[in-house]
Amino acid sequence: MGEPRFAGAASSDDNRPTTAPPSPPPPPRQLVSLVQPSQKKKHKTKVFRVFRSVFRSLPIITPVCKFPTLPMGIPDSHRTVSGARVTGTLFGYRKGRVSLSLQETPKCLPTLVVELAMQTNVLQKELSSGMVRIALECEKRPDKDKTKILDEPLWTMYCNGKKSGYGVKREATAEDLNVMELLKAVSMGAGVLPGNSDTEGPDGELAYMRAHFERVVGSKDSETLYMLSPEGNNGPELSIFFVRI
Repeated sequence: MGEPRFAGAASSDDNRPTTAPPSPPPPPRQLVSLVQPSQKKKHKTKVFRVFRSVFRSLPIITPVCKFPTLPMGIPDSHRTVSGARVTGTLFGYRKGRVSLSLQETPKCLPTLVVELAMQTNVLQKELSSGMVRIALECEKRPDKDKTKILDEPLWTMYCNGKKSGYGVKREATAEDLNVMELLKAVSMGAGVLPGNSDTEGPDGELAYMRAHFERVVGSKDSETLYMLSPEGNNGPELSIFFVRI
């Protein structure tokens, strides 16, 4: 008698390899309808506002320094007149590096995209503590060099005084633009978006946090972004310093 067969086993006379059904294609990306940022000229500020901006733009990045406890967030109604208001978005896959995108408004193309030296889940844990200070440092350039500080390609990054690696400026990718397009109607908030990454796969979720930031220019070697919180909202406090030393 022949050997017993398991149910569903292929017969000996059918040795053709079986192929898995093809996986469904990823969802199509939305067409990007973001517009170019305007070329508005900056208004001149009074002398005392300039000094205040310089003072506020000096970061404290000493590793042994402990930050004092301050009220959470800067209320939107108390932001200083000397700073320009921009839209900032922190986004990334949970196990991937988080990126920062700056836009004039949520409907504009990004003016800056920086890949930070921190995983998204680590930044989420830091924000849950209530206060985060990110400093991005690079070396000073010769006086004749007119490169703007936000045009620098590479920064050494510190988070709450601890060195975490290097932040890298890059051009906005198709995936970056797709995220900005999906969030075009969002002015402030946090959540997750369905993933569409080669590394995370279509089932991976992309976390984001969007807020208004006050952009304060201290000098050609110093700019600071202060996250603004809605009136009465005790959310996390986040400041990002761009500094040449």
